[in-house]
Amino acid sequence: MVDSPSAEFDSFVRHRSPALLRAAYLLTGDQHLAEDLVQSALARTHRSWRRLHGSGNAEAYTRKVMYHLQVAWWRRGKVAEVLPGELPERGRGGDHSGASALKLSLRAALLKLSDKQRAVLVLRFFEDRTEAEAAEVLGVSVGTVKSQTAKALARLRVIAPELSDLHVANGAAR
Repeated sequence: MVDSPSAEFDSFVRHRSPALLRAAYLLTGDQHLAEDLVQSALARTHRSWRRLHGSGNAEAYTRKVMYHLQVAWWRRGKVAEVLPGELPERGRGGDHSGASALKLSLRAALLKLSDKQRAVLVLRFFEDRTEAEAAEVLGVSVGTVKSQTAKALARLRVIAPELSDLHVANGAAR
């Protein structure tokens, strides 16, 4: 029995929304804005679903729409309202204080970057995209991706020096 396009879209939303929300949160720095971004991207994906559902490119399409929407929001000069505060970690048992401190430090540092710098870092290091792919997704030149990446990393070194040991710790743990 073949699923209907509507059932396939529902399944896609159920299974891929958590990953899309993580990427959107890293882009926006705010849970509510991330949810809005994913919802807008999924609405556009739904409109194109008949063309997408058989191609296997639905998630790539949705992510690209997310990044394009985020760029459009920057260009309009929309200022995101972000309330400062710390959210408690979900209880999982055990002592996760080191990981929690690292997550909080990373989150605070990312929020101090410009939207463009944050998006470039998310694409390059969270999504593991090449400079050319990031440039294509954001609709900017490769040079812009390179310069924004360099500026973002330099800024992170200043505002969150504790993160510089992260790659060393991760490399040693492997």
